[in-house]
Amino acid sequence: MSRNLPKPFFGTPPADYNVTYMDNIVRSFAIYIEQMQNPGEGRNSTQVFTDLPTNDSGLEDGSVFVVEGVLRIPVLNRPHLQGLSSTSEVGKVTVA
Repeated sequence: MSRNLPKPFFGTPPADYNVTYMDNIVRSFAIYIEQMQNPGEGRNSTQVFTDLPTNDSGLEDGSVFVVEGVLRIPVLNRPHLQGLSSTSEVGKVTVA
């Protein structure tokens, strides 16, 4: 992983229990967890996507799906439907 993030400091523990040391350890772990949950920036020269969904059903914003060879990204309140065809019948007409 290379996200240019400062690594949290985990100092050498003292021989006896030390409140300040434990506070620093807890703070360092909190920083580490926050860094791991943040996806960070992405810069890639090549990508390979396999088994992509063909619609945005159930995907979160920022995910990727493919429609007819075009990559798409879901946007809130702009769904991309699974099917775009429909049939209907209005009634019957008799001409005499």
